[in-house]
Amino acid sequence: MNMRAPTDKQTDLVLVGGGHSHVQVLESFAMEPPPDTRITLIVDQPVAMYSGMVPGFVAGQYRQEELEIDVLPLARCIGARVIVARAARLDAAAKRVHLVGRPPVAFDFASINVGSTVAGLSTPGVREHALPTRPIGKFVTRIDTVFANLGSSGTGGATEPVRVAVVGAGVGGVEVAFALDHRIRELGRAVEVILVESGPEILPGYSAGMRRRALRAAEKRGIRIVTGRRVRRVESGRAFLEQDEDGIRFDILLWVTGAFGQSLFRASDLPTDERGFVKIRSTLQLEDYDNIFAVGDCATLTRHPQTPKAGVYAVRQGPVLASNLRRVLAGGLLLDDYKPQHDFLTLINTGDGSAIGTKWLLSFEGRWVFQLKDRIDRKFMHRFQPLDDTEHATAFSSSTMGDGPDETETETLCGGCAAKLGQQGLARALARIEELPENSSVELGLAQADDVACYTSPQGQRIVSSADQFRAFTDDPYLVGRVGAVNAASDIYAKGVTPRFAQALVALPESGSDAEREETLFQLMAGATAAFEELGVTLVGGHTTTTTELLVGFHVEGFADPDQELLRLDALCPGQSLILTKALGTGVLFRADMMGRLRGPWFEEALSSMLRPNRKAASIAREHGASAATDVTGFGLAGHLATMLRAADLAAMVNVSALPALPGSLKLLGAGLRSTFHKENAKTERGMEIESAAPQHPKFPLLFDPQTSGGLLFGVPQENAEAALDELLKSGHCASIIGITSEAGPDSRIRISISRS
Repeated sequence: MNMRAPTDKQTDLVLVGGGHSHVQVLESFAMEPPPDTRITLIVDQPVAMYSGMVPGFVAGQYRQEELEIDVLPLARCIGARVIVARAARLDAAAKRVHLVGRPPVAFDFASINVGSTVAGLSTPGVREHALPTRPIGKFVTRIDTVFANLGSSGTGGATEPVRVAVVGAGVGGVEVAFALDHRIRELGRAVEVILVESGPEILPGYSAGMRRRALRAAEKRGIRIVTGRRVRRVESGRAFLEQDEDGIRFDILLWVTGAFGQSLFRASDLPTDERGFVKIRSTLQLEDYDNIFAVGDCATLTRHPQTPKAGVYAVRQGPVLASNLRRVLAGGLLLDDYKPQHDFLTLINTGDGSAIGTKWLLSFEGRWVFQLKDRIDRKFMHRFQPLDDTEHATAFSSSTMGDGPDETETETLCGGCAAKLGQQGLARALARIEELPENSSVELGLAQADDVACYTSPQGQRIVSSADQFRAFTDDPYLVGRVGAVNAASDIYAKGVTPRFAQALVALPESGSDAEREETLFQLMAGATAAFEELGVTLVGGHTTTTTELLVGFHVEGFADPDQELLRLDALCPGQSLILTKALGTGVLFRADMMGRLRGPWFEEALSSMLRPNRKAASIAREHGASAATDVTGFGLAGHLATMLRAADLAAMVNVSALPALPGSLKLLGAGLRSTFHKENAKTERGMEIESAAPQHPKFPLLFDPQTSGGLLFGVPQENAEAALDELLKSGHCASIIGITSEAGPDSRIRISISRS
């Protein structure tokens, strides 16, 4: 994470949104971090889309990844905390950003760069039948699906033309109309495109020369243009205009009707204009609020209210915002004024390798214009790519923060379940206890290796309990608390028991102020409470202390019926299929996050897996005849399987090619990255019989990757395995049958093979 050590007094700067201006702030702060400042970036998606290349993507000129700015590693370059959540409202008086589904985040200074939404979405039928071009990320995903469906419906075989209606003829609407026309023809389909504009002419506010060139290009392509008509309602396959009873028939309806303010501002007590944009001064500060800034399409300059909502302005505002934020963080009052340019280069991609441009009232077109636009766009995108194709630092991140921690460093240990005593050291320590106290009420304790303790109370209540604690694996205490709760409950689920009560054991960092420790504890406990509430577990109390870093743990209890068979480790049987219910890879993924080398989508997938409780998986295991189970955590798959096999005096064959892997984990492992606990877990390899080709398999290192809040590993009769797997997959688990148990052999307990299928 490259987090700078907190001081006793820090200023909290919260950046809401990952737009074009904020990525430039991150770039500037990476070059020279503001002192004594904790930076938090709040984004609803960790990957931002560059709007300037979206028409080219629609036309098939760019791949989706070429549009993406991955703000997670970008933010890690400056040690910023990243929170993936949607901002619901901003309370300026209380200095809080309220988020959807989690507690608010406090700030001293805030900046908002969330873009805009599309106007006219309240028109009857639009939300149900139209495809808005904003938010851009959702639009890119949905339009890609549209093209996939068109291609699968018989490329070249369909005789009816695809009818496309584009509502809104600003630059965005014109570009999308040209791009769709080109892309659909490239798919081998006939197409009819109609462009509808409520105003008297297309490209309002732009030069007459550019407008004439666009009209000629549209006429040449057969794109029909309707002006001076507003869409009054939309039904399935038909858009009705004012004074038109027949309507326009469509197969695809694009809604590109100009910008409108986000709901974030409507829900906040902030100054806004009639279109819902927050009002800002020339210093980019909100009217009436010196500690809140806003930039880009979400804001209107009070002195220049007619400034178009175009990405070029957000790009130009970025350096001014970075400078002004730096000054207010340092206590300065004299800020720079942003002066919007009156004329700027506008380039319209016509989708066919050409473009139309205008500057200083001059217009021009041709393939060279597209080449110019492509060069400008790629240069901008290249600035904000902190990782190369091998997941190593690019010139951006290495020149600003270095190459990150050396992968062999021991002082920056991984968190989560990777932060623990090694399995062999633990076993040796317990073995040195010469006499274990005997107690007839203890069913599972120190004398019996298992995931839980089980004992009977004097009143005859059979109690199943477990304690779990780990070092924070990321810098968001809410997520740490939530994952920690899910992880702690898993030991109880692994025994086939429902957890009921929990107590927290939290060690807060000694550094920082009392207020910061209070906020950390609040966020952490809010996350834990939310997770336990979903599981029906009551958090009844706990204990806090302080130490050098954040440690999170929970003691969890459940109750077993007197005659209930627990899924004990020693109950595994020979000839059973081994099923793993979650993908592997959290260890290497969060090691990459510590080093600023984790991509945003991989982060999301890993968190989604870690936050999935093992409740349903345990139920499915029970229903299909499981006799033994464990949850796969810090000792890795090989370590936890070895423990099961020793307890049951069995062996197993594991098919390494069947191991499920989290996105990005194999690429990072292939690049040589490992969790700091991987080497300790790999000692299990000494007791394995390994097929000669297995160590070269890309999934082989997954055997030793320490997991945090991993899946269940259980054995079921072979005849039940496929049915259990099918039910797990249907319920959303990334599950796999990874091997089979057998009688213990004379040499090794685990044999590693590669499937021949």
